[in-house]
Amino acid sequence: MNSNSKKELAITACKVRMGVIEGTHCAKSGHPGGSLSVTDILTYLYFQEMKTDPQNPAWQERDRLVLSKGHTAPALYAVLAQKGFFPVEELKTLRKIGSRLQGHPDMKKIPGVDMSSGSLGQGISAACGMAKAAKLTCGEWRVYTVLGDGEIQEGQVWEAAMFASHYQLDNLCVLVDNNGLQIDGNIKDVMSPYPIDEKFKAFGFHVINIDGNDFDEIKRAFDEARATKGMPTAIIAHTVKGKGVSYMENSVGWHGKAPNDEEYAVAMEDLRKAGEALCQK
Repeated sequence: MNSNSKKELAITACKVRMGVIEGTHCAKSGHPGGSLSVTDILTYLYFQEMKTDPQNPAWQERDRLVLSKGHTAPALYAVLAQKGFFPVEELKTLRKIGSRLQGHPDMKKIPGVDMSSGSLGQGISAACGMAKAAKLTCGEWRVYTVLGDGEIQEGQVWEAAMFASHYQLDNLCVLVDNNGLQIDGNIKDVMSPYPIDEKFKAFGFHVINIDGNDFDEIKRAFDEARATKGMPTAIIAHTVKGKGVSYMENSVGWHGKAPNDEEYAVAMEDLRKAGEALCQK
């Protein structure tokens, strides 16, 4: 990836993170920690990897994304807004009565959302169905699904993984946001899913481990996934929960808590400085 492309992605990701903070602060609720950890992956998907059309969200040949970890909707909404699916100002309506931007994505109301999600463990099954449908209809679209590392404690995830391998869904890419923390603490202490990569290998996946907050590594992984034939791909993205906000990074307390006014100001200043530094490069 050339330096200009990487710079543009980083600036966009910074704006997305600001959108996450703006939305959760206005809502006085939400899940900023995991939204910030997955921001770089979602930014790359919508601005580099996926075929989408904000002017025609239901375009049949588009690539599909299922945010299986639906509680990190603030990141998805911020990415969709930056991409032009709806106005950025709408992010301030997160979780408000009458807003279409609720705590979990709703495919019936929000342009750009391909599947409603929220009940953990279920999104990957929907993604498998989409990928299988593409195979049955000779569709050329690809399907991406993002799971939390705590989410993969759910048994349905592994039923879906078995399905994906059995039907050789090489048009399916499963991404695990491995930030190491879930609502109740460190995933190793709650119910360890490790080794995540070896589990997916055992289920017949091509597996790639990356730094999920590094655009070069993200690009490498998606290029490799596209080149993989005859089996689905799982990308284990090692990320930092709360990435980009000093006091949120690697702090489990920010899994499902919104910043107050003082915390909001600090977070936005952190991100403003990061954005300025990127623009000066």
